[in-house]
Amino acid sequence: MRDFSPPTRRAALGLAAAAVPLAAAAPASAATAVVGGARLARKGIQVSGVTGLPEKLTASAWIVADGDSGEVLASFDAHRRLAPASTLKMLFADTVLTKFHRTDRHKVTAADLADIPAGSSLVGIKPGITYTVEQLWQGVFLRSGNDAVHVLAHMNGGVAKTVAEMQAKAEDLQALDTHVVSPDGFDHKGQLSSAYDLTLFARHGLKNADFREYCHTRTAAFPAGGSKTFQIQNTDRLLTGAWGLKTYDGLIGVKNGFTSHAGNTFTGAATRGGRTLLVTVMHPKSGYNAVYEETAALLDWGFGKGSSAKSVGTLVEPVSEGGARAKPTRTTARAAAGAPGTPAGSPSAWRLLEGAGSTVVLLAGGVWALRRRLRGDGGRHAG
Repeated sequence: MRDFSPPTRRAALGLAAAAVPLAAAAPASAATAVVGGARLARKGIQVSGVTGLPEKLTASAWIVADGDSGEVLASFDAHRRLAPASTLKMLFADTVLTKFHRTDRHKVTAADLADIPAGSSLVGIKPGITYTVEQLWQGVFLRSGNDAVHVLAHMNGGVAKTVAEMQAKAEDLQALDTHVVSPDGFDHKGQLSSAYDLTLFARHGLKNADFREYCHTRTAAFPAGGSKTFQIQNTDRLLTGAWGLKTYDGLIGVKNGFTSHAGNTFTGAATRGGRTLLVTVMHPKSGYNAVYEETAALLDWGFGKGSSAKSVGTLVEPVSEGGARAKPTRTTARAAAGAPGTPAGSPSAWRLLEGAGSTVVLLAGGVWALRRRLRGDGGRHAG
């Protein structure tokens, strides 16, 4: 029998590269399923049983869902991975909100504010001033204050710990399009989510009374030092009627966001006639008000003609609450690497590797082991 000689480093790397084409050639049956249903991965508008969707929708992705049943009434590229901006703060609240009582107090230090990205939206927190947890969350929800986020993150054990917990929370909620890099939603390479995932975050958050109250608050008095305060106003224009928009009848909240990279993103929830709808709109092509106008139009459709729509998918339940564990969504490697956005339904090389059979998995594992042996074992704005 001939002795086995380990391949050279170049051969090992070539073996790894060869694994991707093998995976890409896997039959469709080996591809992973889509969270919420197969139709949500299809490109273009998904709707069934009704017509009359709003014209001139320019968003890169959107979704309309029933907040109670979880049925998705209509969608457009619901699993497309895009930069979420400050709508990611909904996941931050889902993760951290219940850890502190709203009456708890915290005296802010310079260290609490040291790692806030330049160009962030701020509520105006100052070192040396003591804030209640309620005031900090008002800063998060009303003013989208990254300073408030970072203070709460430090109270939670630090930014890195909070990011790890947010990622774990996303996985429990089955928001598998989401990759968390920072707790505030500010532009960072690789920080991505989807209209589907943001809607999951909102639906979960609205089950909490404090979350629901904060996102519905229009104005609040915020500490300025000593006995002085200043007024802060919610940046959700459908809630306040700012910038020439009318308030939306029945609006609950939830969260808006903007960065120069992400553009405008918004998740809104409204209740009419005992029915609650959730709408997420990501990256419309025009104007600062477009994200709100398109959200309002989709809500109007949902409460009207959408009442007769047949489900094209569902908002899944969290694993920790008995939801059946879904398989990962089919997204692209480019999106996973931090691209601004890629079409849903394009399987990534690594997702394909997962479904291409044991031969490729063993091949990749062997290359990893060989590489170890060969090494010796050894202006932007967020708001």
